[in-house]
Amino acid sequence: MALTAKEIWAVFHGMILGGGFLLSFSAGLAGLYSLRQGWLSVDGIKERVQRMKWYTSIMAVISFLTVFSGTYLVYPWYRATAPEGADLALYPRNFLLADPNLAGWHTFGMEWKEHVAWLSPILAFAVAYLVVKYGTELSKNQSLRRITIALLILAFAAAAVAGLLGALITKAAPII
Repeated sequence: MALTAKEIWAVFHGMILGGGFLLSFSAGLAGLYSLRQGWLSVDGIKERVQRMKWYTSIMAVISFLTVFSGTYLVYPWYRATAPEGADLALYPRNFLLADPNLAGWHTFGMEWKEHVAWLSPILAFAVAYLVVKYGTELSKNQSLRRITIALLILAFAAAAVAGLLGALITKAAPII
C-alpha cells in the first residue's frame, strides 16, 4: 500500500497532530482535576504545576498546528474545483455536492471544520495562559480551576467533533 503526498499530509494532520491533541487532552484534564490542596503536598503542587505549564502549552501548539495544517494544507486539496468532464472522485468537494445523499457532509461537516474547529486552539491557548499565569493558585481557587477545566473540555469537544466529521468526510470522499 502506497500513500500519495496528499494522503501523507492528511494523515499527518488528522492522525498525528489531531490524535496527539486528543490524547494530550486526557493528561491536561487529569492534571487539572487532581490539582487540589488536600490531595498534594506543597512540593507536589509546585511540581504538578510545572508539568501542567508544559503540557497545556504543548497541547495548545499542537491544537493550533492541527487546525492550521487542515486549513492551509489539506483543505485546499479538498476544495479544488473540478474542470468540466473530470473524474469527480479526484475532487472531494465536487464529489460530495454532486450526490444529494452526500451533500450534507460538505454543507454541514466541512462548514464545522472550516469555522468551529478554530475554537479548539483558541480555547486551548486560553487554558495554557490560565495555567501559566495562575500556576499554584489553581490548587487554591476552585472556581478558577473549574473554569479552566470547562475551557479545556470545550476545546476538546470542538476538536473531537471536527475530527469525527473529518474522518467521516474522508471516508465518503478521500483526498487522493
